Amino acid sequence: MAFSILKAAGAFALMALSATTTLAQTDPLGAAPAARTDKTTIIVGSADFPESQLLATIYAKALAAKGIKTDTKLNIGSREVYMPALLDGSIDLLPEYAGATLSYLDKNATAHSPEDVAKALKAALPAGVSMLTPSQAQDSDGVAVTRATAEKYKLKTIADLAPVASQLVLGGPPEWKTRKEGIIGLKELYGLEFKSFKSLDVGGPLTLSALVNDQVQAANLFSTDPAIADNKLVILEDVKNLFPAQNIVPVIAKAKVSDVVTKTLDAVSAALTTDDLIVMNGRLANHDSFDVVADEWLAKHKLN
Repeated sequence: MAFSILKAAGAFALMALSATTTLAQTDPLGAAPAARTDKTTIIVGSADFPESQLLATIYAKALAAKGIKTDTKLNIGSREVYMPALLDGSIDLLPEYAGATLSYLDKNATAHSPEDVAKALKAALPAGVSMLTPSQAQDSDGVAVTRATAEKYKLKTIADLAPVASQLVLGGPPEWKTRKEGIIGLKELYGLEFKSFKSLDVGGPLTLSALVNDQVQAANLFSTDPAIADNKLVILEDVKNLFPAQNIVPVIAKAKVSDVVTKTLDAVSAALTTDDLIVMNGRLANHDSFDVVADEWLAKHKLN
C-alpha cells in the first residue's frame, strides 16, 4: 500500500509540472503558487461543471460562517488539472466524487460500494492530502440514451449495447477517451466498440443537446441531472459495476485541517442528499446563481 501511495504522489508531482502551464493559460488560479503569501485563507477550488462549483461555494460559505477566511477558485478544469493544483498549494480544498478520485489515483482499483471506495480512497491519497467524512449524497456517472433509442434496440443495461454499439456515436467529456470510467472501461469490461466518439462537455448542455438531437446516440450524463427526467432519458443499468460509488467527499490539504473545519464540513456532508443535488442543479439550470442556491441550502439546514 505504501508503494501505491508513493506512486500516486509521484504521479501528482509530474502532473503538477505540466499543469502549471495550463493553469497560467486559463488563469483560473491567478498567480503562480510561489506568489501566494496568505497562508491562513482556505482556497476552495472546483471542477469545470456547475454542481462542483455549487458544492465549492457551499463549502466556502459554511466555513466563512464559522469565522474561517475563505476564497474560491471555481471552474478550474478537469481532475487532471485541479488535483495537481491541490498538491502544489494553489488550492486547499475541493468537493470530490469518491469513486472517480480513487480511479484517478489507482488505475487498478476494484472497490465499488461506498464503504469500500472510501476505505480505498483514504489509503490512495498522497502525502499532504486528506479526506473528510463522505456524504451519503452521490452523483454517479451513467450512460444515457433517449427513450426512442432504448425502445429501438431494446436497451435496459450497458451490456445490451454490445450488438449495436458499432452503429452508435458515443458522446462525453474529452477525458472519457483515456479514463477507465469511459471508453477504456466500456471496451474492456463490456466489449463495446462504438462507431465514433464525440467530445462534448461534462454532462452539460452540449451533451444533452447532442443526445436529444440524435447527434450522438449514447452519452455520459450524471444521476443528479434533472434533465434526465425532464427529457425522459434512460440511464442504462451498469450491471458490471464499471462506475464505482460516487459519494461527495471534501478533499483537503492536511495543513488546513482543524477541528472547526472538520466539524463544519462534516455537517455539510451529513445534511446533503442526492435529492438536494437534483433540486439545486435544476435551479442552476434555470439560471439561479451559485451564491443564492448555496445560501438558501445552508440556511435551510442552519449551517450559515
